[in-house]
Amino acid sequence: MLNKKNSDSIRVILYTGKGGTGKSVIACATGLKTASIGYETLIVSSDPAHTLGDALEKKITNLPTKVSEKLWATQIDPIKEMQKNYAVIQEYLTSLLSAKGIEETLAYEIASLPGMTHLFALLKIEELAKEKQFDVIILDTVPSGEALKYLYFPKLFGSISRKLISLVGSIAGIARIVEPIIGLPTPKKEVFKSEVELIKRLENLGDILKDADTTSLRLIVNPDAFSIENTRRTLMLSALHGLNVDLAIINKIIPEKVNDPYFSKWIGIQKKYLSEAESSFYPLPIKKLMLFDSELMGIEMLKRSGDELFGDEDPTKVYFRGSLFKIISGEKELTLIVRVPFASKEEINDIERIGDELLVKVSTEVGDVVKVIPLPTATLRMRLSRAKLLSDELHISFVDDYEREGRSR
Repeated sequence: MLNKKNSDSIRVILYTGKGGTGKSVIACATGLKTASIGYETLIVSSDPAHTLGDALEKKITNLPTKVSEKLWATQIDPIKEMQKNYAVIQEYLTSLLSAKGIEETLAYEIASLPGMTHLFALLKIEELAKEKQFDVIILDTVPSGEALKYLYFPKLFGSISRKLISLVGSIAGIARIVEPIIGLPTPKKEVFKSEVELIKRLENLGDILKDADTTSLRLIVNPDAFSIENTRRTLMLSALHGLNVDLAIINKIIPEKVNDPYFSKWIGIQKKYLSEAESSFYPLPIKKLMLFDSELMGIEMLKRSGDELFGDEDPTKVYFRGSLFKIISGEKELTLIVRVPFASKEEINDIERIGDELLVKVSTEVGDVVKVIPLPTATLRMRLSRAKLLSDELHISFVDDYEREGRSR
């Protein structure tokens, strides 16, 4: 829960999920709820489909637009954010590639690294947090795991590298004298200054996102196979990047009171996937939201959705702290630690590896339950070595035999 007595405190809630799960609607419903409690709230969207404006039934621009008392919304343009923060560096990289004979249009494409537009959409959070205009910031479209990798960019440089960049920048004028000799454009001082500023902002953003008291990642999932599989992978990525996932929301559940024969089969299918989701996301708190009998559009319907979801609770509370996955890396070995609900050694029947997933079969009172665990990319070249249950944690070890096998040939 946000401490309003501390004027410097801010709460950031990030909603993510597969397309169509209801991120925008739930972000709006959350924002209306926090605003009704008294928090100055801003909902931020970078979705090019402009679903935020559709849900609120209001034109939302790139500047904070007032929606209701204490509630604001903004539709940011990731391309514009990228141009504002990266244009100087991009221009230099493009000129460098062009000097190597690469056609200019293609050079621009290469200089725009994958995931960068999403990253600069995230950087908007750092800017808003610095301005301290709002108590709560809610982002309704979270960048991909690929974009989150860029949060580690500052670690590749560190404070020493920043000093080195500044030093090289100070002698950039001398470097330009030898430019005709080396045949490559040398960076201007503005390029180095822009790089240092970008690294600093990325560090600030990383601090905000990895502070569990400030930021929570919340998962929106539908009770179907594709949505649950996508969310499992998101959980693994969030653990790798140090983000605190505090809540999962299962959306669009058909109410059991619906007695139409057509939907009765769907209700049975959803029950199966609800059970699978509870097993996959344990011990994460789960909230369930029914499928409403009309579209969730407009302030009144969104308020109804927020009340159904949170009741009398304050949505800014941190529902859970911790990681569903722990990864311990050693020399040629990696151990993945996963929480397994209500299991003893006798109840774990089988562990099977299929591609980049691990299937753990657990016996329960209602029959066998299969827990599907996504594996980190680092394990793809490793062999499953052993698995042991310690309390409610399953320790799965992988060893890297690649180098040893290579030397034996």
